Amino acid sequence: MSSIAASALPTTSIPIFTSVTSYREWRRKAFEERKTVGFVATMGALHEGHISLVKRSLKENDLTVVSIFVNPAQFAPHEDLGTYPRTLPQDLELLSAQSFTGTEGVEAKEIKKPSALFLPTVEEMYPSGISQNTTDQKGTFVEVKGYSHQMEGKSRPTFFRGVATVVTKLFNAIEPTNAYFGQKDIQQALLLRRLSRDILLSHPNPEHIHVVPTARDPSSGLALSSRNSYLTNDGLEVAPALYEALKAARYAWNSGSTKAEAIEAAIKVIEKEKVRASSRGIKAEMRLDYVELNNSDDFEVISPQSTRMVAGPHPVILSGALWVDNTRLIDNLILGDTGSITS
Repeated sequence: MSSIAASALPTTSIPIFTSVTSYREWRRKAFEERKTVGFVATMGALHEGHISLVKRSLKENDLTVVSIFVNPAQFAPHEDLGTYPRTLPQDLELLSAQSFTGTEGVEAKEIKKPSALFLPTVEEMYPSGISQNTTDQKGTFVEVKGYSHQMEGKSRPTFFRGVATVVTKLFNAIEPTNAYFGQKDIQQALLLRRLSRDILLSHPNPEHIHVVPTARDPSSGLALSSRNSYLTNDGLEVAPALYEALKAARYAWNSGSTKAEAIEAAIKVIEKEKVRASSRGIKAEMRLDYVELNNSDDFEVISPQSTRMVAGPHPVILSGALWVDNTRLIDNLILGDTGSITS
């Protein structure tokens, strides 16, 4: 299987492993030394959302591994695999700048920095080859039945098959003690916890798959995403409307409104933002894909007439997707016991 030549890689202080074989030699030593390994899986184009996960891992583990792999299996043929941002030099620079220094009493402990980058090729990850068209695919794929067609899966029906497959491969390769995922991709994170439980993974086990609260732009509240780089200045002006819409729905739900009324409150925010943008000459098209409330355990849709009192204390996921021009943005809020999901 091919790997990236060392001469083709940017200079960095972080060890880079481009093959499973070379990484496992490094991982074996960590096992022998009984060191914990935290893992952050990414597709690159790193931003402060990714870095918040890296910082958690640095704080809680002896070693931290980050992967960068743009996974073809989670992109449908019409989606943006070819144009997805690839910024390896900047990613390495950002990772190299991260560190964590713990304290024990008055004595400083060792400074911890990212320990390794796993940077595999497509051939390394898919030795049987890979097509974006699922009917043409050959080899082994992972599907979490019954949990992949709701929420994001309704708009992207092959997405979670690709995610489950690549993350299973990454977990097998990295063998992390702990893994960290962002709440912005809440369905993905909870699906992976279920996958870990169902196939009896030990590295990591479900309790060691951590969901970290969504990182947001401090001024607008926009959820940080690599795809935000696609947005024009006008697009960035209206993109925070999704978060505002979800907050309006949350307020309605917490005030005793039905699910249908909460969703209507969210839609009104989007429609109001369209009017505002038009009146100010902002040239950005907004198209609401969905706003929905789902159970957090099985992702099933909440009944339109359900209320917070009917739903009870179990957490509910309020999620939405908004197209801004040709960029699809997602976001979510957890209603109820947030602490039972995020950690």
